[in-house]
Amino acid sequence: MIDPLFDLTGKVALVTGGSRGLGLQMVRAFAEHGADVIVASRKLDACEAAADEVRALGRRALAYAVHAARWDEIDGLIEAGYAAFGRIDILVNNAGMSPAVPSHEVSEALFDSVMGLNFKGPFRLATQVAHRMAEGAGGVIINVSSSGALNPLPGVVPYSGAKAALNAMTVSLAHEYGPKVRVNTLSAGPFLTDIAKAWSEEARDSADNALGRPGRPEEVVTTALYLASPMSSFTTGAIVRVDGGHQ
Repeated sequence: MIDPLFDLTGKVALVTGGSRGLGLQMVRAFAEHGADVIVASRKLDACEAAADEVRALGRRALAYAVHAARWDEIDGLIEAGYAAFGRIDILVNNAGMSPAVPSHEVSEALFDSVMGLNFKGPFRLATQVAHRMAEGAGGVIINVSSSGALNPLPGVVPYSGAKAALNAMTVSLAHEYGPKVRVNTLSAGPFLTDIAKAWSEEARDSADNALGRPGRPEEVVTTALYLASPMSSFTTGAIVRVDGGHQ
């Protein structure tokens, strides 16, 4: 039985970076709560695996390979989504990358790549989908950001800057496409996703936050469901922190 507080029955959700990590957790949660899901990421086979999980729950799914920084590919994703489902009700801009490199060693190509995936691509996807949502029945956009945008760390300047720009975009788009479209930021702290395999044992066991630990991937689910559902109908332009109390 679907929780009536987070009932997404009849909704269509598009999640970038949806084949692993926090994105996959959201894909599963949206499907479990009634939504059909478009799973987008770089690797089609990984998208298909996630889409199969959605179908196993009795929902419809579309797997789509996309480079989420390239506008032509993003436009193709949007067209494929609307062709398959006729609508997108929930958009989650989740794809991202955060390489740690000393600032004086960052190449122009790496800078452009980080900015592209974390801001340029999400801008294109959010604006094009928001415009369609505003002309139709409305919808919800969730931009997945990082505690690094609020508390920048050394060695990740392009990433922190891109995520800070994403936070600013959330507020701007909430006003530009409201009231029919709500736009919020889910600001994630350290989570034990695939990226954590490269962390030290200490970093996997503890974190500099109020809870003293990284998050488990499934702990992002209720915030994502809240922001995606009508239960957050008076929440827009907000930065919702899911970071264990990061300072």
